[in-house]
Amino acid sequence: MSFSMTGYGQSAVQFGGYKVQIEVKSVNHRYCEIMMRLPREWGQMEDSLKRLIQDVIKRGRIDVFMNKEQDTGQVPSLKLNHANVQSYLQAGQELTERYGMNGNLDIHQLLALPGVMTTEQPSALADEEEQAQWQQILGQGLQEALQNLLQMRAREGIHLANDLRERVNLLEQHYRSMCELAPTVVEEHRIRLKQRLSELQDGSYHWDDSRISMEIAVFADRSNIDEELTRLNSHFQQCKLLLESNDAIGRRLDFLIQEMNREVNTIGSKANHLALVNHVVEMKAELEKIREQAANLE
Repeated sequence: MSFSMTGYGQSAVQFGGYKVQIEVKSVNHRYCEIMMRLPREWGQMEDSLKRLIQDVIKRGRIDVFMNKEQDTGQVPSLKLNHANVQSYLQAGQELTERYGMNGNLDIHQLLALPGVMTTEQPSALADEEEQAQWQQILGQGLQEALQNLLQMRAREGIHLANDLRERVNLLEQHYRSMCELAPTVVEEHRIRLKQRLSELQDGSYHWDDSRISMEIAVFADRSNIDEELTRLNSHFQQCKLLLESNDAIGRRLDFLIQEMNREVNTIGSKANHLALVNHVVEMKAELEKIREQAANLE
């Protein structure tokens, strides 16, 4: 099965009073490039999370987003910050003693001041055990998002592979037509050459048949495309095998397309025949479409 490099997957996990949203997006890239955007306290887990991705994705730019939010279904445990309360009270007493201001802080006013009440939930990983738990939870969530991503890449890959097979079939149709035309090129050249000589013949000179035969032989050698056609057919068969493979085929397919382009260009430079040149033009246009599609495969 061929895989596209374009896809999207997401998942959500809950742990420790938090809900974590995980998104994974992938686009075309020559190599496997992974970019992760995590909360700062999870930075030490980045390498292990990247390895999970590298185990299942061989090529493409992968963007991973992890966002942690307080779970609204759980009420956090509140704790009085005595140091902040004491600071507020001391500040009020100083205002009274130094500036002669009157007034007292009541409980409602004091509780409304920032920093008086705090949650007991730590913002950073508390210890190694909690870190290991977070790493396991995040790994499970990332794997779920990756599975969704791979399913989308697989669906897109099937469409790409089917399109490429159809285009290779079109190339083979042109190839068969070229195989039929190739043997007639020399004979048609021989007929045209004799016709031209006949038109020029006015009886004042004698044809040298050996010279004509030599000219035809030189033309036949220069315009022979048997080797190019043989290699081209081999490339077609390798393309079909690659499209049935379960491995990452993008780079190998790109190499085969370059080789097919080279053979078609050589045929175009050798072929002194209008019909062959027309097939060459059509094949080059089709190869360019194949190249654009193959650039999306992993």
